[in-house]
Amino acid sequence: MFFINSILIFVHFLPNQIGKAKFIFLIGYRLYFFIYILFLNTICFLIFKQPIKRYKMYITKFNLQRRLIIMNNLQTRIEEYLKYCEIQKRLDAKTLKAYKIDLSQFIKEINTENFIDITPSMLENFIANLHRKYKPKTVKRKIASIKALFHYFEYRDLIEKNPFNKLQIKFREAITLPKIIPLNYIEAILSTIYDYKGSAKTKFQQKNALRDVAVIELLFATGMRISELCSLGINDINLDNGTILIFGKGSKERMLQIGNVEVINILKEYHADFLHECENCGNFFANQSGNPLSDQTVRRMINKYTELASINLHITPHMFRHTFATSLLDADVDIRYIQEMLGHSSINITEIYTHVATAKQKNILSNKHPRNMFHI
Repeated sequence: MFFINSILIFVHFLPNQIGKAKFIFLIGYRLYFFIYILFLNTICFLIFKQPIKRYKMYITKFNLQRRLIIMNNLQTRIEEYLKYCEIQKRLDAKTLKAYKIDLSQFIKEINTENFIDITPSMLENFIANLHRKYKPKTVKRKIASIKALFHYFEYRDLIEKNPFNKLQIKFREAITLPKIIPLNYIEAILSTIYDYKGSAKTKFQQKNALRDVAVIELLFATGMRISELCSLGINDINLDNGTILIFGKGSKERMLQIGNVEVINILKEYHADFLHECENCGNFFANQSGNPLSDQTVRRMINKYTELASINLHITPHMFRHTFATSLLDADVDIRYIQEMLGHSSINITEIYTHVATAKQKNILSNKHPRNMFHI
C-alpha cells in the first residue's frame, strides 16, 4: 500500500499531463509483463513440469512448422514467381497479367495450399476441367503458364519431382487461318486518312490525322505487333536510314528496315510535329497530351477510318501483321526472312501463313485455270 501511495504522490508532482500519462503507461506495462511471465511459468510447470525454458522450445518448434507451411504455400510461391518473371525474365505487363489470371485460377481449383502436395492426378483433373470450359487454344495457354511455374520450382530446387513430367498432354487444335485485310481495303483506309488530314478544319484534327496515318503506315510497312508499336522509344527509330529497333516478346531485339520512302517521309513529318509530346513521355508515338499512345487508341483509330472508308469488315491491328506476312509470302519471299522480320522464335509459327497462301492458290486455280473453261 505504501508503494502505491508513493507512486501516486510522485505522479501528482510530474510537470504535465503527458509526463503523467507516459509514467502510468510504463508502470502498467511493467506490471502486466511481470504478471504475464508469472502466469506462463505457472502454466508451463503445470503442463510440462518444467519452467518457461521448455515452453520456449515448444514455441520455437511451432514457429518452425509455421514457417515451413508459409514457405510451401502455393500463393506465396506464385507471388515470388511473378516477381521473378517481372524482374529477371523481364516479361511485359500484358504477359504478366495473363500469367496472374491463369495461376489465380489454378490456386482456386487445385484444392491445396501446399504445392508439394500437388500430384499428376490432381493436374489431370484440373486440365480435364479446363477442356470442359475453354477452347483448345486457351487451354494450351493456361497449361503453359502452369508448366512454367513448375519449371521454376525445379529451377529453385523446391520440388524433387515435377508432376508434369508424368503427364502426356496432346492437343488436337484446329488450324485457324490468320485473317488478312484485302489490299484494296488498306489502300482505301490510307486514302481516307490522307484526305481527312488534308481537309482538317483545326490544328488539333490535323495533328491527330498526321499521327494516325503514321501509325497505320508503320503497322503495314513493318508487320510489327501493336504492343511493339506502342512501346517504341523516341530513339528506337532512325529516320535517316529508315531502321527501327524493336523489342519483341521476351525482350528479344530485332532490327527492321522501312523500305518505302513515302512511309519514311510521313514519319519524319509526324516526328517534327509531335517532338515536344514525344520528348515528354519518351515514346515515339504519343497523344497530344504528351502521354504514350495506347493499343486501345490504335484500335479506335482503325475502327474510325474503316467506317469512314465504308468498309464492312472488322479490322484489328494484328490483321495488318497477318497481311504483311501473307503478302510477302505471295511475292515468293523466303519464309526464313519473314520469320526474322516478324520476330517469331520458331519457323513453325511462321508456317501458319503458308496455309493462307495454299488457300489462295486453291482459289486461283479454281477460278483461273484454263481447264475450268472446257465444256466436255
